[in-house]
Amino acid sequence: MALSSTRHPALRAIAGAIGLANRIPHDLIALVARLSIAGVFFQSGQTKLDGWKVSDSALYLFENEFRLPLISPWLAAHMATFAEHLFPVLLVVGLASRLSAAALLAMTLVIEVFVYPGAWPTHGTWAACLLLILARGPGRASLDHWLAGLFGRR
Repeated sequence: MALSSTRHPALRAIAGAIGLANRIPHDLIALVARLSIAGVFFQSGQTKLDGWKVSDSALYLFENEFRLPLISPWLAAHMATFAEHLFPVLLVVGLASRLSAAALLAMTLVIEVFVYPGAWPTHGTWAACLLLILARGPGRASLDHWLAGLFGRR
């Protein structure tokens, strides 16, 4: 028997709430995901800057705390700082959204595996936002959507 066809008021209320939740448009969910995860990464990137250069404290962290394998701390610090500024800006405007989400998802995986493996609940939340954008797209409130319409590819 369908949940909404039952006579019990509690089950009808649950069915109503589920019905309302089902009406939340992907465009809104994607916009919230894009803006919130962009804020997380952009703010992190800002902590790595001293004016227009990577700060000494960020370099120190990459040399002594983060210690990523196969890449010099100097290069890792600069790449992370650049990525934490570029990809969030692209997500906010919705340009190259899937690429940006994939790049930040890869960065999240590196952070989880090599830097803070105990922070999986936080990184899982980040990954959920990024996977949504990667899998379903940035929504209609994006330059990607506008460009797809301009070039006839929806």
